[in-house]
Amino acid sequence: MFRGIAQLNLDSKGRLAVPSRHRDTLLERCGGHLVITADADHCLLVYPLPDWELIQQKLESLSNLDPRVRELQRRLIGFAVDVDIDGAGRILISPELRAFAQLEKNVVLVGQGRKFELWNQERWEQLIEQAGGLGAGGLPPELEGFSL
Repeated sequence: MFRGIAQLNLDSKGRLAVPSRHRDTLLERCGGHLVITADADHCLLVYPLPDWELIQQKLESLSNLDPRVRELQRRLIGFAVDVDIDGAGRILISPELRAFAQLEKNVVLVGQGRKFELWNQERWEQLIEQAGGLGAGGLPPELEGFSL
């Protein structure tokens, strides 16, 4: 399980050093084989390959007669890129994905259980500031009665 936040830097070639606390788990769990794709929130999602393959199978099994499903398939599967952790513990973020998420030198890696989110640092800080009140609608119905 991946959790926590790490502030990282992209190098001039678009490589990102995977934090050591996650690197060993990723190497053991999936041999360092990852998939990076685009999220509707304009961040990137980073999955260990085995977890991504399950998601892709589910997406492909949905009927693409619904335009919302097609859009989701286009975004998630269409942007998906296979990457490997290199010998120096880095992954290469493609120029297309960097542009989509507006990734610059400073990025934030956010553990989300079975995946990571990769954010432009400024966008992440704005999101966290705005999320304090959980938006105008408050908690969604699925979380009523949820306790920490």
